[in-house]
Amino acid sequence: MTGGGFATSANGVEFEAKITPIVIISCIMAATGGLMFGYDVGVSGGVTSMPDFLEKFFPVVYRKVVAGADKDSNYCKYDNQGLQLFTSSLYLAGLTATFFASYTTRTLGRRLTMLIAGVFFIIGVALNAGAQNLAMLIAGRILLGCGVGFANQAVPLFLSEIAPTRIRGGLNILFQLNVTIGILFANLVNYGTAKIKGGWGWRLSLGLAGIPALLLTVGALLVTETPNSLVERGRLDEGKAVLRRIRGTDNVEPEFADLLEASRLAKEVKHPFRNLLQRRNRPQLVIAVALQIFQQCTGINAIMFYAPVLFSTLGFGSDASLYSAVVTGAVNVLSTLVSIYSVDKVGRRVLLLEAGVQMFFSQVVIAIILGVKVTDTSTNLSKGFAILVVVMICTYVAAFAWSWGPLGWLIPSETFPLETRSAGQSVTVCVNLLFTFIIAQAFLSMLCHFKFGIFIFFSAWVLIMSVFVMFLLPETKNIPIEEMTERVWKKHWFWARFMDDHNDHEFVNGEKSNGKSNGFDPSTRL
Repeated sequence: MTGGGFATSANGVEFEAKITPIVIISCIMAATGGLMFGYDVGVSGGVTSMPDFLEKFFPVVYRKVVAGADKDSNYCKYDNQGLQLFTSSLYLAGLTATFFASYTTRTLGRRLTMLIAGVFFIIGVALNAGAQNLAMLIAGRILLGCGVGFANQAVPLFLSEIAPTRIRGGLNILFQLNVTIGILFANLVNYGTAKIKGGWGWRLSLGLAGIPALLLTVGALLVTETPNSLVERGRLDEGKAVLRRIRGTDNVEPEFADLLEASRLAKEVKHPFRNLLQRRNRPQLVIAVALQIFQQCTGINAIMFYAPVLFSTLGFGSDASLYSAVVTGAVNVLSTLVSIYSVDKVGRRVLLLEAGVQMFFSQVVIAIILGVKVTDTSTNLSKGFAILVVVMICTYVAAFAWSWGPLGWLIPSETFPLETRSAGQSVTVCVNLLFTFIIAQAFLSMLCHFKFGIFIFFSAWVLIMSVFVMFLLPETKNIPIEEMTERVWKKHWFWARFMDDHNDHEFVNGEKSNGKSNGFDPSTRL
């Protein structure tokens, strides 16, 4: 998982590690968890706009959308809490499942947790595809949500532990890349199934999620457990054997020693969640939580939802939603590739800051055009303006996909020390799902009330998050996970004050604080 042996940790020399086929295969297999998550996210948007589906499960919305019973506004026809619950129940279930997943990740290992996720997915897909009533439909979504909770807990951990340090960022983003591919795939499927006569197209859409579910389950059976997890559970010889295999070299002693040390420290921790709240873990916790909230507040959902309205004014007619989904989906996938290439070269901060500027600019432009040109009942965009909006949307999606999209997951998974990593990942996933839930549940209503102002709202958030990155997010590229404390946190202008060795601040107060971090008393709580 990491570099930096004892003798070499001061200058962070890397451990010997070839990029072995087994690492590549394991990572591709594991990352299908992302494919599943992406497909679930992408498919619900398309299915909820299929008339047959609405007619069967949400007759109220069906009347508004199809019969045009609601003449008020372009923006309000999907504003229905039940419909929003169909989409967001997945996130709520995921949120709850994460806590159990944290336990299984620690005690049963990363691999078994991925297997459990696969099983949940398969049962959920079966319930959804065969749904006869709303209860079955929501039950299926809830099981899928449990799968998401387990997969999002285990997969990023698995990836960052099995990857050699120098490509850790790139491999971890495989998860996010697969999320984007899943969304694109779901959009294409929905486009095809929406054309099926006879009203069972939505069943096919929901049923095809079985493909990534099977891939993940089979993958979990085939991949090897991570050495970290084996060591953590006391299976040392196995751990060393696996380490040799995935690193493609017999010289794994320094890295193995590092693992043992990290694991020994982790074992001393009896309550990972309580430990997470300790003062010296504050920086990682604050950053992990902030990144998740910010990732949802970029307004990526808003753009993805809004696109069809804009594309239809370009004259694409009935296929507008396909074009918008495929264009934004393709830009999403390609830009995530940019991120895989550049994250370990230019670093995390550069990507986040550059994207902040790009996202802020494009959102403001969109808001101005819509404010001037699009009213509640009419959309009088000229061709030129419409093309400009499309270009701006792509600019925005691209920026998100090479920054906040993948890095929101990568940075937390590499900053937590081993003793709080499972708990930290849980909190990360929880906060992410909680805010996804809030935004999924509130978004259609916000759209109805804010109109174009929703873009101003989100661009203000982009400004806030860029300032946060500027001052409070340290660079973590190419730094072994075990050495984060020494090389990142203790050197940071703000976070250093949280890093007094363990709990000295509780009883040593005077002499510790004087020479430290601009005379701040380490015992002052934030």
